[in-house]
Amino acid sequence: MSVTLTDQDKQTLRTAAYGAVTLLSAAGAAGKPGAHRIATDGSIALASATGLVGHVLADKSTGVKLNGKSVAAIADHVLPALTASMSLLKKQDPAEADNFRATVLLALETATHHGEPTPTLTDMTRKITTALDAA
Repeated sequence: MSVTLTDQDKQTLRTAAYGAVTLLSAAGAAGKPGAHRIATDGSIALASATGLVGHVLADKSTGVKLNGKSVAAIADHVLPALTASMSLLKKQDPAEADNFRATVLLALETATHHGEPTPTLTDMTRKITTALDAA
């Protein structure tokens, strides 16, 4: 199956994937030394993605805006992008939708592998998973 993604589609996928890591970092470690580790480990996991998703995430084009003054502001942007990404990929190639979902969840797991996730990290992971599964 051939997948056709517009530049906007690709931007949505990048925003969703990198945004999930940013959201986890902001929620779980705001103001703590672990925030950088969460972001770094999660981003490394995203960079190891394969398939169409890997190619899209590897493109370092500009335009992914993940700044927000609060976790809520970041979530308002990222959670809908996760759902939109899954909807888009499910319509064109269900296997790539599965790849995208697995890639994002691996990034979250990798980001929190240094110890027991806090209740805050666990809750944010649940919210991200719910957004992925809403499509």
